[in-house]
Amino acid sequence: MSATSPSPSAATKIQRVYRGERAQRGRFREFYQCDIDVIGKDSLSAHYDAEIPAVIHRVFTELNFGGFTINVNNRKILLGLLDGLGVADADTRVLVLREIDKLDKIGRDKVRENLLGLGVTEHAADTILSLIGMKGTNAETLAALGALDIENAIFREGVGELTTVIEGLNAFQVPEGTVRINLAIARGLDYYTGTVYETFLNDHPGIGSVCSGGRYENLASHYTKSKLPGVGISIGATRLFYQLMEAGLIKDAAPTAQVLVTQMDPALSADYFRMASELRAAGINTEIQLDGGKIAKQMKYADRAGIPVVLLMGSDEKARGTATLKHLVKGEQVEVPLAELAARAKALLEG
Repeated sequence: MSATSPSPSAATKIQRVYRGERAQRGRFREFYQCDIDVIGKDSLSAHYDAEIPAVIHRVFTELNFGGFTINVNNRKILLGLLDGLGVADADTRVLVLREIDKLDKIGRDKVRENLLGLGVTEHAADTILSLIGMKGTNAETLAALGALDIENAIFREGVGELTTVIEGLNAFQVPEGTVRINLAIARGLDYYTGTVYETFLNDHPGIGSVCSGGRYENLASHYTKSKLPGVGISIGATRLFYQLMEAGLIKDAAPTAQVLVTQMDPALSADYFRMASELRAAGINTEIQLDGGKIAKQMKYADRAGIPVVLLMGSDEKARGTATLKHLVKGEQVEVPLAELAARAKALLEG
């Protein structure tokens, strides 16, 4: 979805994307991801930062993978805190945010050790860990942030934007149980400038984040002089469905074809087309073999694809005005008049 001020317009397109870093198990070099982005001209209201997770809530509810939690934070809160603590070097800030983002994976002690290794003072490291360790309801966390004695403009701006997002999600009637302020969420990519999101399946935390994104004010500046602030989120479709299949949450879909019309004689192609059309018109999901080849190979294909019934007709059957229906699972085979083909196929499938 894209938007230009003042009114948004929507566009949908999914293409292959490619990973720049080393491919890993479940993280392929070539993959598909589903993106939702809103782009503004010159400015973009923080209310869009609330609409994005509201859309994700609707999507994951309908996908019905079970309980999920959308984690929300604002990088300005962390950047303002670092500024107030005297961590002024831009490169160091990026590295600090990356370490903060690892809290759930490597634990508090290891994050503290890594922060000290980056030159952060013990006082600063402990202050950072105290902030990102805040727990409570969203309202309690916002109240605690507001009560902190941190008079930093960037920090206060981040708290204000995060408040706008939570209030917007409440207005969108997104249940609070599915949205959680998590001050340790930073997103390692340094082009994120404000709101950030990560979504986890409650019963399968080992899968990791299944939907992530955030606000980027200046990303498009690499390609244009126009200011095009945006906010977006991505579902890594290939990785998500790979992980879900590995976890046994989804399985290969059952075959939809019920009858395979085989090709025994290329000269009878028109007859095969007619029979396939007749079966489809009767509400029977029908696939037709257009390439022909050895009949044993066609039968093997039907068996592997889970298609229960095959239809066979050679020149002898055509001369008799009949066709043969064979149920591969039951082992039943019957020669039927062409005038009764659809009815007899239905009876064989239902019997």
